[in-house]
Amino acid sequence: MRHTEDIENFIDYPIFTKSLSELPFKSSLLVNTINQYSFCMANEDMGFKKSLQMSDVLLPDGISVVAAEYLMTGKIIKKISGADIHQHLLQDLESKSGSCFYLGSSNATLNQIKAKMSIEYPNIKVGSYSPPYKKVFTTSENQAMIQEINNFQPDVLFIGMTAPKQEKWAYENKDKIEAKIICTVGAVFDFYAGTVKRPSTFMIDLGLEWLGRLIKEPKRLWRRYLVYGPIFVWIIAKERVKKTIFKKSIKQINN
Repeated sequence: MRHTEDIENFIDYPIFTKSLSELPFKSSLLVNTINQYSFCMANEDMGFKKSLQMSDVLLPDGISVVAAEYLMTGKIIKKISGADIHQHLLQDLESKSGSCFYLGSSNATLNQIKAKMSIEYPNIKVGSYSPPYKKVFTTSENQAMIQEINNFQPDVLFIGMTAPKQEKWAYENKDKIEAKIICTVGAVFDFYAGTVKRPSTFMIDLGLEWLGRLIKEPKRLWRRYLVYGPIFVWIIAKERVKKTIFKKSIKQINN
């Protein structure tokens, strides 16, 4: 059940609009993020769309989503990226001597994460599992992943298997997972391990993290930003016009 006092409806998605310190507490809290790319992909993939819609917490990961939220609801919100929620949860776990589990990526990347955490967050117990790199997992592969997680029983499960696979997997297996928080964070595994460098804080603060990533990985990300960016703007523009027309119609009826 979603905490409606903490969300705004952004074209059928329950966007979380409060600070991370105000995250709701419930068993198996499912936390996902949404950006312009995932929004557009979800319009073409109903399974992905449902996975995002059924999030307990759906974070606005992108300046475009922040801007669209303002246009659609008039509410000013702050961008919260996967890296932000990752750091927030690690700091909380460190203060409580908690535990977390990383599901995804390669063993080499996972080992780099553990090595870095042993220095930065020595009070956190860390587990990990590298699943097969494939589009669809077999039943036995799913069972092995869930068993590894549940044997560890983490306070927080971080999933990094790229969208939309990670969001679908988390939603489909949520009820089988013994973790207090289930959080899909995608590229954060590589950012934290240092295998991929995140854009500078200066660019992030200016709302240009997308540009920094595009410059660093143009072959992989050009379509995400240069194709789906305009598509996202077009969708939001249409929805804004429809909303304006609807409001005018209601006003005329009331008058």
